[in-house]
Amino acid sequence: MCPNFPSLEILDLSYNNLASSMFRANFNISSKLQELYLENCCLMDGNFLLSSTSSMNSFSSLIFLDLSNNLLKSSAMFYWLFNFTTNLHFIDVNGNLLEGPIPDEFGKVMSSIEYLFLYDNKLQGKISSFFGSMCRLQVLDLSNNNLNGEFPSFTQNSSWCSKHIFRELNLSYNQISGRIPESIRLLSELEILSLQGNTLDGDVTESHLSNFSKLIILDLSHNSLTVTFGSSWVPPFQLTYLYLASCKVGPSFPSWIQTQNSLIQLDISDNGLNDVVPDSFWTKLRGLYTLNMSHNNLIGSIPNMKLKLPFRPYINLNSNTFEGKVPFFLLQASELLLSANKFSDLFSVLCGNVTATNLATLDLSDNQLKGQLPDCWKYVHRLLFLDLSNNQLSGEIPISMGTLVKLEALVLRNNSLMGELPSSLKNCKNLIMLDVSENMLSGRIPSWVGESMQQLIILIMRGNHFSGNLPFHLCYLKRIQLLDLSRNKFSEGIPTCLNKFKALSEENIDRIEIESRIHWYNTTYYENYSIYSGGSYALHVIWMWKGADRSFIRPELILQSIDLSCNNLTGEIPKEITYMHGLVSLNLSRNNLSGEIPWEIGNLRSLDSLDLSRNHLSGKIPPSLSNIDRLAMLDLSNNHISGRIPSGRQLQTFDASSFEGNVNLCGKPLEKSCPGDETVTKPNGAEVGDNSVLYGALYMSLGIGFFTGFWGLLASLLLLQPWRIAYLRFLNKLIDYLLLMVALNIVKYQKWLKD
Repeated sequence: MCPNFPSLEILDLSYNNLASSMFRANFNISSKLQELYLENCCLMDGNFLLSSTSSMNSFSSLIFLDLSNNLLKSSAMFYWLFNFTTNLHFIDVNGNLLEGPIPDEFGKVMSSIEYLFLYDNKLQGKISSFFGSMCRLQVLDLSNNNLNGEFPSFTQNSSWCSKHIFRELNLSYNQISGRIPESIRLLSELEILSLQGNTLDGDVTESHLSNFSKLIILDLSHNSLTVTFGSSWVPPFQLTYLYLASCKVGPSFPSWIQTQNSLIQLDISDNGLNDVVPDSFWTKLRGLYTLNMSHNNLIGSIPNMKLKLPFRPYINLNSNTFEGKVPFFLLQASELLLSANKFSDLFSVLCGNVTATNLATLDLSDNQLKGQLPDCWKYVHRLLFLDLSNNQLSGEIPISMGTLVKLEALVLRNNSLMGELPSSLKNCKNLIMLDVSENMLSGRIPSWVGESMQQLIILIMRGNHFSGNLPFHLCYLKRIQLLDLSRNKFSEGIPTCLNKFKALSEENIDRIEIESRIHWYNTTYYENYSIYSGGSYALHVIWMWKGADRSFIRPELILQSIDLSCNNLTGEIPKEITYMHGLVSLNLSRNNLSGEIPWEIGNLRSLDSLDLSRNHLSGKIPPSLSNIDRLAMLDLSNNHISGRIPSGRQLQTFDASSFEGNVNLCGKPLEKSCPGDETVTKPNGAEVGDNSVLYGALYMSLGIGFFTGFWGLLASLLLLQPWRIAYLRFLNKLIDYLLLMVALNIVKYQKWLKD
């Protein structure tokens, strides 16, 4: 029997798999149902739970419907809705696959809707004017679709019946173009206006926003808008969230922002600001969770005021021209990004700063920090990510850095640090990335690098004075994806245990597993709105790629590479290296390696770049090398490789420079021909191959013989037996004649050569 609930008013079946037709057939829904929750139920068009027309009367009283995060695709869903009920006040269909335009009939019939959520779908076409007929509409969220055309015209209608109750308009991340009409001010009750991620242009003036006394969220980011407010204008609203990223606001620092005393998040990055930040502005950090003023040209020093921050804000001041000391109060942040400025002093305020104990990310790369690293890192023992690259730091790495036991990324690239790696760093067992490249560090690679840092994905030590052999302990780094030990003084052989690099043995990177291992900050909440109080630190490396230094953001998600070039490594290339099927780039150039290239090199099917140049490699090029379809860069030059370059779909596509400097190597693309390929010159000057006459006659004879024999045999089989016998005798005589002609041609050719 079918379950029957005649008085049921609320039904919540969310987070169940309701794709089965059995459920539809065995469940009767109450005609008094008012609220139906079907979030994340695997619903599709073909097996939609409520598709039966017999259920029409069941939904006449429905007020609240949640179909979010399913697999609905067809725009017929809109017709289904207004065929079953016209009393809905709340509809949430976000996170589906809905395509096509929203039919005009939907807006005309569904006039009772107050809250409409259609974000995160694939809706197309212009935003219809029918929304102007929905007199009760308070919230409209169409974000993250493919809607296009100019700004929707329904906001320009002065007679729009719902304009005085409309509270939220979210059109972000579509393809809406043109200007924002000044008539938008008619939505005087608006609390949230989000238009980010479109192609809007033109000016946004005081006239656009002058009626918005209740506005708390304004997001105009990532358009081509120019915000032109008067310097003395005081807005009628007090914003909680303000996002103006990539809008033109400058060059002066916007004074109207200083009137906003309720801000929780502020993003004025890439605004063309070229000014000094007023001292009074920094006091707003008392209430901010997020401050982003990056990619401007803000100048001067930040005052070192006594300011206690009740929260742990995310502060991004990257790519400006701030100078002097890093002020004391900024170190109270959870994430402090100060790269690409002119800060010259951090450490005088770092040591003894007990308020910096909550600092999780500190990026001071590309500044003007000088002198030795301080030995007081115990005060920031909760650090997860530390980047001091591209400064002028000198001296040794201090022992107290070993107190950073939670550290996941330590980047000291391109300074003047010297000495050995301190043994205290073995306490940093959570390191995912260690980059000490382009310094003057020396000594051996300690065994504890492999023994204690087994979470490492990225290890970069290039451009130092490290020496000795490559310890077999490195093979303990099973998760390693990027290993760069180039331009050092390493000697002896390459460890034969490299096949222990498990991550490099797998062709596909497990992005989900890697991302789960990199720290994410928790999201907090304030008055029902989520607050982004940080995020994961985006790992960044400089990698030698196809002969040039390239910058990679989040390389752990795309690269699987080894670079041991420019050392004094000897011995053979271990065949175990051919077990690393996921390897994308391998550079062993400029060493003293000898022996043959491993015959199984073709197993490296993911290889995009291979450089074995300037060694003492000998033997032939393995034919399997031509089977690597992805290979885009190859350099085998300046070795002792010999023989013919294997033919195939890959190797002949490379320039001759990939093979030059190998005296005994021949064949295309080199101009040097191999034995048996020499040419002779006839008296008339035409070049002819030694065996061209022979092979020409032979191929011609074989072609005629094949054609005649094949079709002759096929035809004869269709005839009578006497015919077949006679025809086969004829073919035998013809073949004998052709063979005699070939022999005579060979004799004539040999005689011609002697003459």
